[in-house]
Amino acid sequence: MDLSFKRHRRLRKSKAIRNLVRETHLHTEDLIYPIFVTEGTNVKNEVPSMPNVFQWSLDLLDEEVQSAVNLQIEAIIVFGVPNEKDDVGSSAYHEEGIVQRAIRQIKQNHPELTVIADTCLCQFTDHGHCGVIEDGNVLNDTTLNLLAKTAISQAKAGADIIAPSNMMDGFVVAIRTGLDQAGYEDIPIMSYAVKYSSAFYGPFRDAAHSSPKFGDRKTYQMDPANRLEAIREAQSDLEEGADFFIVKPALSYLDIIREVKNHVGAPVVAYNVSGEYSMVKAASKQGWINEKEIVLEKLVSMKRAGADLILTYHAKDVAHWLREERGGHEHA
Repeated sequence: MDLSFKRHRRLRKSKAIRNLVRETHLHTEDLIYPIFVTEGTNVKNEVPSMPNVFQWSLDLLDEEVQSAVNLQIEAIIVFGVPNEKDDVGSSAYHEEGIVQRAIRQIKQNHPELTVIADTCLCQFTDHGHCGVIEDGNVLNDTTLNLLAKTAISQAKAGADIIAPSNMMDGFVVAIRTGLDQAGYEDIPIMSYAVKYSSAFYGPFRDAAHSSPKFGDRKTYQMDPANRLEAIREAQSDLEEGADFFIVKPALSYLDIIREVKNHVGAPVVAYNVSGEYSMVKAASKQGWINEKEIVLEKLVSMKRAGADLILTYHAKDVAHWLREERGGHEHA
């Protein structure tokens, strides 16, 4: 039989050859690890819907930070869970707020670690929305002033990167202007440029105590059905001075990651969100999936889609696996 066809399997015949031709690589330095800090002492509360994710009080915080550093994770993002909340989220921008105190402590103990501050009001408002409320509506422009104040207080505390997650129009230029005027011109902004109104956020609200007390966030977070809107959002943030561009969630929005990467030409961050994490953990507990293989495959898919960095609750496990599989060295 005279057949003519291409033999693609030649490049798959051994692990060594597959490694030689692998196109997409995952490294520990690609990972950003989220940490939740809370008030009180001797607090290590496991989040009920997120196995192995904890809220940490400041006296125990270094245990968690050190474990990440030991795995050669180079960046963390800090989320705060305050004791007191009010209608304008004032503890978000207070000099002695839980996030500000945590940042100072982390930078004092680990000056080499890149500390990113999540910049929003929802965890700090008594209504759970990401801005100031009037007659049931979130006031966009009034909120911008408070977001800028929050960013400045976080930079003053020692944050290396500001990551605003509120989805107000103009939040990047407001924060950029505020930081510059306060003397923090060199602090980059990692914008949650494309943040969808997603059902995948449920466990995070359990962790950060940030569920809205009324309504939802659909008037400021994006409709999951929209693709072109994501490009417009990212382009606006690029023009306003953003340095990194987060797409959130990641797994169901790989096409959006690629679109944003193609259009902004700047570092793109995939946020592997809480619901994506918890589904894997639940299925793994039932023995239905191989957790390690599933996690590595999904994170590689985010890199393949165009993500430069991945914000993930799996970060410590992934860093351990990468080290383990190469005998102390990372692997693709």
